[in-house]
Amino acid sequence: MRTFHFVVERDPDTGLYVGSVPGWPGAHSQGATLDELQQHLREVIEMLLAGGEPGDGAD
Repeated sequence: MRTFHFVVERDPDTGLYVGSVPGWPGAHSQGATLDELQQHLREVIEMLLAGGEPGDGAD
């Protein structure tokens, strides 16, 4: 199992958690709870991995 680190912020206007994976364009999402955000980011990463690793020229 691969491990990815992500950065989380809370949008002060909407109250949503917003997360992104540093160094990987397109790897970002949002959620109403941290658990929801984590699940959304997991889905985004799985989709992006299907297209290749970050920085391998497959972007």
